[in-house]
Amino acid sequence: MQSILQRAETQHTLTASEIVSLLGCQDPFSLFAAANRVRQKYVGDGVYLRGLIEFSSFCKNDCMYCGLRGSNTHAQRYRLSPGQIVEMAQKAAGYGYKTVVLQSGEDLWFTVERMCEIIREIKKLGLVITLSIGEKTREEYAAYRQAGADRYLLRIETTDKQLYEKLDPRMSFENRMRCLYDLKDLGYEVGSGSLVGLPGQTLESLADDLLFFKQLPVDMAGIGPFIPHPHTPLSQESVEGHFELSLKMMALMRLLLPDINIPATTAMETLHPQGRLLALKCGANVVMPNVTEGDYRKQYELYPGKICTAESPAQCRGCIQGKIKSIGRFVSNRPGFHGEYLKNR
Repeated sequence: MQSILQRAETQHTLTASEIVSLLGCQDPFSLFAAANRVRQKYVGDGVYLRGLIEFSSFCKNDCMYCGLRGSNTHAQRYRLSPGQIVEMAQKAAGYGYKTVVLQSGEDLWFTVERMCEIIREIKKLGLVITLSIGEKTREEYAAYRQAGADRYLLRIETTDKQLYEKLDPRMSFENRMRCLYDLKDLGYEVGSGSLVGLPGQTLESLADDLLFFKQLPVDMAGIGPFIPHPHTPLSQESVEGHFELSLKMMALMRLLLPDINIPATTAMETLHPQGRLLALKCGANVVMPNVTEGDYRKQYELYPGKICTAESPAQCRGCIQGKIKSIGRFVSNRPGFHGEYLKNR
């Protein structure tokens, strides 16, 4: 294991079988330590904050693991107006965020024209814009890019085609892949990622996920644990082992793509009170505090037990900055593009 890790740390290559061995190791301390060293060398001690605006909980899809799935009649649906979205982005800029992430279910009310107008208005604030709004046509992606969008987050969740299409009914694995390659070709910084712990998922398929992210390659990789939602077909599934396996995935992602951005996801803290800090110690360098206001924070329920739903955006900003400082890191004042640290060192 030590020789594999040493090569991964210096050459940033691993075979599928080596990844499987490391994912299955009982004592991951050396893996986490190696990832932390690589993180410090390639992206530094700064942590990039992205202000997350969850602007619609409507979704046309019916993914079996997601609380926003279209057939969940218990979900509290809401949709922010374009003016509300821009206003929240203005407040995010006032809190010191350099990037906002506009995230929603796949809500058809937000036409390409409406989204482009929102993007143009937010761009006037001097903010970097990440979109996380699902599968679109190449032409729509091109329009968002021309309007000013910089990054796009589209998690593959799993590269196991059979598992993907089982858990994402009426969706096409090939179309998901097409979206990712279109985004890359159009010049976006592309983020993808895995949902760790899905029923039927294997260590081999997780290894394939990591190798796909390296092959694309992604500019950001969001790795998060699967947390069953009570109003989905997977409500009775367990979460046992998902947290540590997610940490291992983050660490291996850092070893394979040393200079990309890796978020410490909010879901990690749902499973462990120090989840995001532990992720930051295992290779992560991004946190996405929620800047959505009011009851909308609770109503955007991808999974149960979501943290910080009772806090204000200002409280979230202060809280996470204090936590980051407590582990000897600091909030970066840069926008945090891929490779930015090495270019400015």
